[in-house]
Amino acid sequence: MIAITDQPIDHARLTDRVRSTRAGAVCTFLGTTREVTGDRRTDHLDYEAYAGMAEKTLGDLEAEARERWALVDVAIEHRVGRVELGEISVVVAVSAPHRKQAFEACQWLMDTIKEVVPIWKKETWADGSEEWVHPGLDPTPDPPRVDRPTARPAGGVASGRRSGRLEG
Repeated sequence: MIAITDQPIDHARLTDRVRSTRAGAVCTFLGTTREVTGDRRTDHLDYEAYAGMAEKTLGDLEAEARERWALVDVAIEHRVGRVELGEISVVVAVSAPHRKQAFEACQWLMDTIKEVVPIWKKETWADGSEEWVHPGLDPTPDPPRVDRPTARPAGGVASGRRSGRLEG
């Protein structure tokens, strides 16, 4: 299911749509309007799309994801028009027999959507200025991942020992 809409997106509806007794995993990504980008405050976003081409490209991406991973179902919906702080601008929901397939496909779809789908975002800043962000050009790339050590109890599942009972 692919859609471009000017209405608020119901993420629960899309998640329910991809759920199936054939799937052991459902992964849903929500893209939302954040209040601060870098050191600037956002007022709202406006999205514009070449709808026909965007829907075709999204459909092509769905087909490619289905070829790459054993997916049960896929739903993608992207918003156009004005999107306020905290509102959802895009949902990608994927179901698969196993979590690894669902996670990988969902991430690949979202990353690729941002790179190739003809949807443009205009950031309107709190000071009234505006800036267009084109597909594939993210002004605020994700920071590098920092692996942090985690405390793990001796024994039990965290150490690889499955005793069938909780320890502690």
